Amino acid sequence: MSTNTYTVTGMSCGHCEGAVREEVSQIPGVTDIDVSAQSGRLVVTAEGAIDDAAVIAAVDEAGYRAVRD
Repeated sequence: MSTNTYTVTGMSCGHCEGAVREEVSQIPGVTDIDVSAQSGRLVVTAEGAIDDAAVIAAVDEAGYRAVRD
């Protein structure tokens, strides 16, 4: 298992969190997603190595910007 944390900008509500969660959950191997609009944090846990580019692209697809902490 591996866990990476990202800072996400542009989220302001539960709907935003849901959009990010939906996109990131489509990445193969992802087992857990913790996202908070209030803190601007996204924590992704996966069975193997996490593809940062895939996570950032998924957040972008949801309409937000992410950088790995």
